[in-house]
Amino acid sequence: MTAPPPASTPDHALVRDHTIYSCVMGSRAFGLATKDSDTDVRGVFLAPTPLFWHFTKPPTHVDGPAEEQFSWELERFCDLALRANPNILECLHSPLPLHTDARGEELLSLRGSFLSRQVHQTFVGYAQSQRRKVDADVRQYGAPRWKHAMHLLRLLTSCLDLLRTGELVVDVGDARESYLAVKRGEVPWPTIEKRLADLVEQSSAALSTSPLPPLPDHARVEDFLIRTRRESALAYEESR
Repeated sequence: MTAPPPASTPDHALVRDHTIYSCVMGSRAFGLATKDSDTDVRGVFLAPTPLFWHFTKPPTHVDGPAEEQFSWELERFCDLALRANPNILECLHSPLPLHTDARGEELLSLRGSFLSRQVHQTFVGYAQSQRRKVDADVRQYGAPRWKHAMHLLRLLTSCLDLLRTGELVVDVGDARESYLAVKRGEVPWPTIEKRLADLVEQSSAALSTSPLPPLPDHARVEDFLIRTRRESALAYEESR
């Protein structure tokens, strides 16, 4: 008889053995990498259902095992995506996938189910929280951290395009050099400030006519999660 899974499966083993989707994120996915850029890996793992039967539950996320690697358990990942978390949604739309199994393929097929007009609130809200940090740098040092300013512009531009088209595109494409000019400090801060304000205003204006639905498709995502959990439990029973 096969023994039940241990109550405390090492976190890194969950990532190594149960990842259903992983991708490259950060500057490489955005099309903004330079020779010094790290390779940021993000992933989703499916903790075997029997692990949830113990008092000690599996982790919602795992840092590692490789450097610059971070993974979420499927349920936590879906929850954050349904809340329109910018980092999670961009992970789903990375142009640089590394690993995808059948369950990962189905997760990717649900990308549209996670998108809604809520992205306006979360993307702009996240940008504004980061903007406060940039403003603090300007007050203290007389200039922003240019890399942070670049990513603020990228995020708000992505938000505007998403609201207008209903599609999330991660790679900046032909705009690469204009963003890198910001990173190099070649664009005056007042110019960037105006661009940021314009993007926020345009995003607000685009909200009412956006092709995105008001809310994400919770039911479709939950059906996927329940089926996946059930299949994991059945596989365990069949192995006994």
